[in-house]
Amino acid sequence: MTAIDDGGLRELVGRLTLEEKVALLTGRDFWSTVPVTSIGLRSIVFSDGPSGVRGPVWDERSPSVSLPSASALSASWDRMVAAEYGHASASEARRKGVDVVLGPTINLHRSPLAGRHFEAFSEDPLLTAELAAAYVDGVQRFGVAATPKHYIANDFETERFTASAEVDERTLREVYLRAFETAVVQAHAWAVMSSYNSVNGVTASEHELLETPLNSEWGFDGVVVSDWTGVRSIAAARASQDLAMPGPEGPWGDPLVEAVRAGEVDESAIDRKVVRILRLAARVGALGDAQALPVAPVDSIRFARDSEIAGTVLVANDGILPLDPAPARIAVIGYNARVARFQGGGSATVLPECVVSPLAGVRAAFPGSRVDYALGAVVQDGLTDIPLEETRNPRTGEQGVRLRLLGADGEVLVDEDRFASSWVWFGGDAPISRGRTLEVVTEWTPADSGEVEIGFTGVGRGRLVRDGQTLLDQVAQADGEDLGASLLSPSTCTVRTSVEAGRTYALEFRLDYEPADGALGGVLSAGFGLGPDLSDPDELLAEAEILAAESDVVVLVVGTNSRVESEGRDRADLDLPGRQDELARRVLAANPRTVVVVNSGSPVLLPWADAAAAVLLTWFGGQEYGHALGDILSGAAEPGGRLPTTWPREFEDLPVRNVTPHEGRLRYDEGIHVGYRAWLRSGRTPRFWFGEGRGYTTFETTTPTVRPEADEHLLTTTVTNTGARRGKHVVQVYASRPDSAIDRPVRWLAGFAPVWLDPGERAEVHIRIPKRTFAHWDRGWVYEPGEFALAIGASAGDVGESVRLVVGQDPS
Repeated sequence: MTAIDDGGLRELVGRLTLEEKVALLTGRDFWSTVPVTSIGLRSIVFSDGPSGVRGPVWDERSPSVSLPSASALSASWDRMVAAEYGHASASEARRKGVDVVLGPTINLHRSPLAGRHFEAFSEDPLLTAELAAAYVDGVQRFGVAATPKHYIANDFETERFTASAEVDERTLREVYLRAFETAVVQAHAWAVMSSYNSVNGVTASEHELLETPLNSEWGFDGVVVSDWTGVRSIAAARASQDLAMPGPEGPWGDPLVEAVRAGEVDESAIDRKVVRILRLAARVGALGDAQALPVAPVDSIRFARDSEIAGTVLVANDGILPLDPAPARIAVIGYNARVARFQGGGSATVLPECVVSPLAGVRAAFPGSRVDYALGAVVQDGLTDIPLEETRNPRTGEQGVRLRLLGADGEVLVDEDRFASSWVWFGGDAPISRGRTLEVVTEWTPADSGEVEIGFTGVGRGRLVRDGQTLLDQVAQADGEDLGASLLSPSTCTVRTSVEAGRTYALEFRLDYEPADGALGGVLSAGFGLGPDLSDPDELLAEAEILAAESDVVVLVVGTNSRVESEGRDRADLDLPGRQDELARRVLAANPRTVVVVNSGSPVLLPWADAAAAVLLTWFGGQEYGHALGDILSGAAEPGGRLPTTWPREFEDLPVRNVTPHEGRLRYDEGIHVGYRAWLRSGRTPRFWFGEGRGYTTFETTTPTVRPEADEHLLTTTVTNTGARRGKHVVQVYASRPDSAIDRPVRWLAGFAPVWLDPGERAEVHIRIPKRTFAHWDRGWVYEPGEFALAIGASAGDVGESVRLVVGQDPS
């Protein structure tokens, strides 16, 4: 039996009791929905998935492919890359037994101070919308659901559970709702996630915006799933919120049954939600004899490498790149060169089987060169795992640790062998809510002698014992009060001690904890490891400076870490952590033939950048980061990216800095002037404009022509590769309205198209500009009659000759 049509779905709903219907509206557990065998409904499985698909367990024994961050994807400016990104996500989802991928994250880069900036696409609503639709289509064409999130105005982390984003209607419609509209109308997204925050004083899961425009105007027929614990009341059941996750506990259940019986919630509202859940189940192959579609084969590892290349942005190059012929001696400098930040922090985390560091990538790309390394400056904040190769499980004799979870009475609930010294339980089958004590043992043989910082992370009383001697016994409190407190930002306690290389130590770690209440009872994060080496920072800088001076070329890798850029917290500044600015200045002074590689998911300040021979912005590059970088440096591939967000020169110039609510409210006072629009209005010049980037060849573009068609304008230009090698160019079209009576941006992105050309090749490029590009919202879409201009630009700050067109009151 297959029940996909609405009549069949309603017939199934009619066979359920009220209690059964209400039960379907809250998760069975952390990651899945309630099954109902009597109607052929199995559980629907969800998983975090913006940059890979973790699956229902957070476990190094079940690795996932780590793709480049969403900011890297958006930097490709390429719908085909976004679609393939979705395809790779669908492939991973099917391998992990996942039906619904909780992504893409399509909130805007309103401010680079937002902690989750790396997980979102761009600062522009059109670029975000087009890539979001391609991503959604890439996932869903294989029968896996995508979930654009977080609906809506979830562009900050501070007080994200309680604060209200104060946004006027025009700004919502033109800016923040745009990508969701395109993902629904154009790509027919099967799910949307409502956000934690309120909008104009109303909690998102209870907001009328879930009905209008999402359902009534855009025709959304999928499931609105809450962000985890985002449903707080029965009021959300009266709204167009369909599914409360996680479960089985939550605000609905028996109270919702009682509310229906009391007439406080109409049963038809419940029926509508159930129909939508059943429709989603049918689409993903979880209902009756509906079958999940086969996923076409995809080489996800190769794609991780290629997509990082496509999104890497070259913003400065004096001709040093590519490094061809290969230099005789290359210095690779920087903490992030050896310990790459391949992903940001938070629920988007996946655990890959291996990660290729920039250092490893350079060595692989230049096998005939001497490649030396210096750390330069410490970037680490918090603990890193003890290297697996330095550990031995005393039970198995193999690498790793033995881990036991004990109940209140000492009962052994879990006894297993693990291959990491930190662990996260975020759902899954482990009985964390019944546990009270975590016990871990291993034998540690350090590779180096000296003073080390060793400690633990977690919430509770932690004890670390070495060879029977207690090194640390301390109670650690949660860092914050929301979902991320113990999971995303666990407290860290450390102690300094001496170790000898080659000597084996018996290590024991014990954490006594109290499970969280309610649906978060299965959440726990804990571990032990090593802190940063802060023994002699001046010597580290001096060593890097000497190595730079002795080398033919320097590859300097600077960047952030998962404590700087993470879900659960916003940034206070845009500075590189540690002494990396000092390191950069000294290295650049020692050797001006320095290629700077910036390993961050979002903008950072680069006060020394003008002295660099080349600057590559590489984002969080996924597990193949190092190989992609090696390809770019050697010239085996060219950097294909253009900036999806504007990078400031000075912090004080940043036009939007308010990400901290005041008295529970965060006012989006900039209105429609977000990102480069705000920069253009301010008259200030950033370091790098939205859209900026170059490759290893040159292009010429003709002045465009525009021809009106039924509901759009067709812009045409000719692009010629005037250089000596094949390359990529991104045609960017910007609209403007001189002398408008309406408050408008100075210019705004109207269309874009990437094009690849061989040396001397030319191509005619056609870009369709929908007529709504020229509309503004005033209780409906309104057109100001008169003359608009379209121009092709190298970036938002550098546009060429424009072509003018007239728009009437009735654009049709």
